[in-house]
Amino acid sequence: MIELALSYDEGGFVFLRDIAKREEISEKYLGQLIIPLRSAGLISSKRGAEGGYQLARPPEAITVLEIVEALEGKVVIVDCLRDEAICHRASSCAAREVWKKLQETIVRTLGGVTLAEVVRIAREKSQLPDYSI
Repeated sequence: MIELALSYDEGGFVFLRDIAKREEISEKYLGQLIIPLRSAGLISSKRGAEGGYQLARPPEAITVLEIVEALEGKVVIVDCLRDEAICHRASSCAAREVWKKLQETIVRTLGGVTLAEVVRIAREKSQLPDYSI
């Protein structure tokens, strides 16, 4: 997603093989990641020589939460938060309340960070110090 965000302003499509090479992951694995991201409406594709993949929306309009949920499903840190019926003690469990607060914090944090912010951080991290005199 960072690679697609980096090329978003240029309006071009990016080939999977180019992303795989830059990110040092297999093209086959990347192809598996593309499917849920496209299904979630986060990326679009185009066939042909000038085809490839691009973000479906601006990086500022895509949150990390959307990306995580597209790839992993809803963020649920313990099963009883998804379905209270799986545990007979769920309604009286103090630990469940702690997990619920933690989950809410995780969801709020991921939902508050955009892909554009991640790109900005990636750019900062990749800058090497200038040791010239």
